[in-house]
Amino acid sequence: VQLQASGGGLVQAGGSLRLSCAVSGLTFSNEAMSWFRQAPGMEREFVSGINWSGYTTSYADSVKGRFTISRDNAKNTVYLQMSSLKAEDTAVYYCARLRGGWFNYARKDKYDYWGQGTQVTVSS
Repeated sequence: VQLQASGGGLVQAGGSLRLSCAVSGLTFSNEAMSWFRQAPGMEREFVSGINWSGYTTSYADSVKGRFTISRDNAKNTVYLQMSSLKAEDTAVYYCARLRGGWFNYARKDKYDYWGQGTQVTVSS
C-alpha cells in the first residue's frame, strides 16, 4: 500500500494550493480518506475527511469555508483544495486511510496507512 502526497509549497497569505494524494495497493473506491497536518512542536491534527463515495465530508473548524476535500475514484486520488491560506496553515500535510467506521474520522489512531507528507508554508 502506498499513499503519495504532493502539491505542497510556499505561498503568500491569501493564496491557494491544491494537494493530491495518489493511492495504490487498496481498493480506493471502498475507502474513507482524510488529510491531517502537523506544525512544528504540535500534535498531528485532523483537517478534513471524505467517505468512500465522496458524498460525506467533514472539516476542522479552523479550515471550514476555506478548504475543500474531494476525490476521483477513477484516478485513485484524493485532493485538498486550500484557499485563503493563512500563516497558521503552515504545516506538513498528510493523507491517510481510515480503518473502520466513518464515525471515527477525527481520531488519528483509527488510520493505518499514511502518506509521507508534503510541506505547506504560508508567508505572511
